Amino acid sequence: MSDDAIRIIREDYDRLAEEYTRHIADELQHKPLDQQLLNRFADDVKGGETCDLGCGPGHVARYLHERGAKVFGLDLSPAMVAQARRLNPAISFREGNMLALKISDGSLAGVAAFYAIVNLPKESLPRAFAEMLRILQPGGLLLLAFHIGDEVLQEGEVWGKKISMDFFLLNPADIRKRLEGAGFVVEEVIEREPYPDVEYQSRRAYIFARKSFS
Repeated sequence: MSDDAIRIIREDYDRLAEEYTRHIADELQHKPLDQQLLNRFADDVKGGETCDLGCGPGHVARYLHERGAKVFGLDLSPAMVAQARRLNPAISFREGNMLALKISDGSLAGVAAFYAIVNLPKESLPRAFAEMLRILQPGGLLLLAFHIGDEVLQEGEVWGKKISMDFFLLNPADIRKRLEGAGFVVEEVIEREPYPDVEYQSRRAYIFARKSFS
């Protein structure tokens, strides 16, 4: 993925940060399956450090923190990080690029990546998954969420803000294969229909995948 493409994503999310926060920051309270899966994730990673990757305004990090996880958030967009810090002063948030994470090898018990890969073209996914695997300790858990589909959405405007980044809908079987190719052991793939009047109306997928102990 080129530096220019990464810059466009960063700038678009900086532009969207306030409206994104207004629309998304409290959405988990209306998503019972997401809560159930995050509860399962939090129970698994307790005792070790965890990253909310692509954290946006920090709502996933907050949910995990409230359930006892030792979590920090990371996002490409400085404006998103600022929103997350404003809303969640008890949690650490930092800027970072998931394709080149400044996180030590094998240092994390878990990575929660809710829609973190939505703007990555397929050719960048192996690098992203390799980085997620690298930072996890043996037995560490990844919870990955994404939109299901096989199309690229090219939205010129979101919430009244002009943007130029693409949004990728993904096939769960393909993502499973790519995770396994990166070295993950996929434990479960879960799909659901969209919640009406709560979110963008796409089917959603969640994958629990673990770094092997060997």
